[in-house]
Amino acid sequence: MSKLLEKLNLRSKDEDIPHHEPPEHELNSLRERYVKAGQGQVFAFYEGLSKTEKASLYERLTSIDPSQINTITETALKLSKDDSKKEVKLEPLPDSATASILDSKPEDIEQWYNSGLDLIAKGQVAVVLMAGGQGTRLGSSAPKGCFNIGLPSQKSLFQIQAERIWKVQQLAEKKTGKKNIVVPWYVMTSGPTRRPTEQFFEENKYFGLAKDDIVIFEQGVLPCISNEGKILMETKSKVAVAPDGNGGIYRALLTSNVRTDMRKRGIVHIHAYCVDNCLVKVADPVFLGFAAYKDVDIATKVVRKRSAKESVGLILLKNGKPDVVEYSEIDDSAAEAKDPKQPDLLKFRAANIVNHYYSFRFLETIEEWAHKLPHHVAKKKIPCIDTESGEIIKPDKPNGIKLEQFVFDVFPMIGLEKFACIEVKREEEFSPLKNAKGTGEDDPDTSKKDILNQGKRWVQQCEGIVESEGDLDDTGVEVSPLISYGGEDLDFLKGRTIKAPAVIEKEDTGS
Repeated sequence: MSKLLEKLNLRSKDEDIPHHEPPEHELNSLRERYVKAGQGQVFAFYEGLSKTEKASLYERLTSIDPSQINTITETALKLSKDDSKKEVKLEPLPDSATASILDSKPEDIEQWYNSGLDLIAKGQVAVVLMAGGQGTRLGSSAPKGCFNIGLPSQKSLFQIQAERIWKVQQLAEKKTGKKNIVVPWYVMTSGPTRRPTEQFFEENKYFGLAKDDIVIFEQGVLPCISNEGKILMETKSKVAVAPDGNGGIYRALLTSNVRTDMRKRGIVHIHAYCVDNCLVKVADPVFLGFAAYKDVDIATKVVRKRSAKESVGLILLKNGKPDVVEYSEIDDSAAEAKDPKQPDLLKFRAANIVNHYYSFRFLETIEEWAHKLPHHVAKKKIPCIDTESGEIIKPDKPNGIKLEQFVFDVFPMIGLEKFACIEVKREEEFSPLKNAKGTGEDDPDTSKKDILNQGKRWVQQCEGIVESEGDLDDTGVEVSPLISYGGEDLDFLKGRTIKAPAVIEKEDTGS
């Protein structure tokens, strides 16, 4: 099983490749495997390559099982067709599996919070960040976590999240009196983002966190496939590959030895999230305490769907099992249905924000189910080379597919008794960065505005006064995570007047 997992988690970069050609008998054996699988075209230009190029291509091709790729592709295409024909029964999650910050008892929330801090103090909590994406749609080729959303402090997403980890460690120390509390941060990158991410962390001195407590690792890749089922070549010497989706996290935890590192550290509870949410509460004590109290293997945060037409995936029961259903899979009548218990709310309103909890005991079983996770088909325009003519192809319409897995594909594989969901306030915890500046929705301006508005609320809750002389876009306050994780420790602002836009970086600041 472990060999199969390694085959499916292909390395995404060609480092440490020997600069010599493989022995002829090994090359012939490999070529025969590909020809037998109907994928012999990958060797079309082999004889004309340099020694280094031959070594590079051979190394890549040995990491791929062409027969397995054929099987995955056929299964994914069949699944895509079958899913469109199946009738499904959709229901909201039962009350036993859910809670809401919006209407929970304050004493319950406080209990979860304190319990979460205790777990952090015991060294049982780790964080996994899914940070494989580039800022292409933002006009940047850098990893999305490096992006500066335009805050007064000019902090990147990586820095904001690192500082929240530092602060939650301090909160746990303050509560328990323990020193040197560590929440290890595991940062999952992709081939194009790994080295830039490593460099960014190095240049910024790991944002004040200990280097040894930040582990940067890489998700796997899968070959891109033509519409005819053939493995595509990006160049004469390079297979066209793409990251295997955020669902590749499970195999990557194994092949990168992250799970082994967690085990050595005594990790019991894991918080996993996506890099593009500037409001994410990293290692949120409330979330951790809630999941531990429920004794579940997977928990997830959701926000309330804004309207029946909002394009978000929903967490619910699909044929009796916890799952995520995309908005395109729900018809209008279901999308607009009202909750019988609360008629002013939508029946299906639990919007997925890719913010999850895992028990370590569950991650210890990855080998038992990872190979069962489905692959999904994404039709794409894939630059490649024609293996017959050698012509470079830059398609203007989809010419192939990329295969990917989703992190939530594992949800239906666990029993409902081991799954929980907690609704949180959107304005406090969810502001995704998806689009280029000026789009007006989920862009740098909305991310910046949401952080500044949050800071303004926090100041006003502490009876501080916020005044603005600028336009409506500059009425907020940026409160550094180093000062406050979730609105706490701001009593020093009581009665003070803050001129917006402002940055609160330390207690004695006048800015």
